[in-house]
Amino acid sequence: MSTRAMVRWLLVLQAAVATALGLVLVRLGATGSWPLALAGGAALVLLVRAAITANNFLMTARFASVTPEDFRLGMLARLRLFGEEFMATLLQSSWFMALSTPSERIYTESHKLPVLMLHGYGSNSGYWAHLTPLLDAAQISHAALDLEPVLGDIDDYMPMVARACASLCTKTNAPQVVIVAHSMGGLVARALLRTPEQLCVAHIFTIGTPHHGTSMASFAPGRNAAQMRRVPGNDAPESGWLQALAGGESAAARSRVTSLFTHHDNIVAPQTSSYLPGARNIEFGGVGHVAMGRNPRVLARLMQELVSSCTR
Repeated sequence: MSTRAMVRWLLVLQAAVATALGLVLVRLGATGSWPLALAGGAALVLLVRAAITANNFLMTARFASVTPEDFRLGMLARLRLFGEEFMATLLQSSWFMALSTPSERIYTESHKLPVLMLHGYGSNSGYWAHLTPLLDAAQISHAALDLEPVLGDIDDYMPMVARACASLCTKTNAPQVVIVAHSMGGLVARALLRTPEQLCVAHIFTIGTPHHGTSMASFAPGRNAAQMRRVPGNDAPESGWLQALAGGESAAARSRVTSLFTHHDNIVAPQTSSYLPGARNIEFGGVGHVAMGRNPRVLARLMQELVSSCTR
C-alpha cells in the first residue's frame, strides 16, 4: 500500500473516531447539539495527535545533542516550536500527503538547472506543498517523486531517482539537476553519488537528514528505518549501511552537499547527526523536523541557495 493510501485511511479512521466520540458526548448528555458534539470529538482526536507530537519531543530529548548557546530557547519560543511542528504534522504529514500525486513542472524558457525533490521516511511528494510555489515563482523546473515501497531498502530507490534525473535533464535541456531532499531523502541523494548517475547531479541540499543516523529509527519498521538507526553508547553507533555510505564518499562528493538542519529536531537525535563533515552546514533553531519544509526562515534560505546553485 502506498503512503498516500495509508494516510487517506488514517484520515477516514480519525473522522470516524471523532464522530463516534461525538455520539458518546450526546449519549452522555454532555451536549444536545450535534455540531458541538462533533467539534468535541474532533478536539479529542486533535488532542491525541498533539500528544504524539509532544511524545516525539520527549523521546528525542533522551538522545539530544547539546544545544549551542545561540540556539537555546525561552518558554515562548518553545511553545511556538511545538505549535508549528504540530501544524506541520496536521498539514504536511496528513492533508497534503493525502491529496498529492507525483508532480512535474517544466519551464522551457528557463535557464536554471531543474530541481528534483525527494521526501523522507513515511512521507510522499505532498511534503513539498510549500516549496513548489516558490520554485514556480522563480521559474525553476522541478519534479517530486514518491519513494516506494514505503518500507523498502534505500538502495532500491536508486533506479527511480536516476530515471527522474535523466528525465529532467532531457525535458529542460539541462546538463545536471539539483536535488532537494528531506530527512531520509538526503541519504537517498547521497547514495546516488556512489552510482554512475552521480554525474547528472550538480548539488544536493539535505533538510533535517540523519547523516549519522537517529536513535528514533529504532522505533520504526522497515528496511530503510534499520539503515538509519543509531545506537547510543556503541563504539560504532551508526548502522552498517551508514558506515558504508560514508566510507565510500570522496571529499569531492561531500563538497557537493549542503546540509540544512535544526538544533530542535524532534526526529533526528542527536540533532548534530545532521552535521556532515566536508559538506556545507547551515544551522537553524526553533524549528521541528517536519516544519522545516514550511518554515519561512528555512524556505527563504533554501531558495536563496537554490537560485544561486541553479544558475547554469
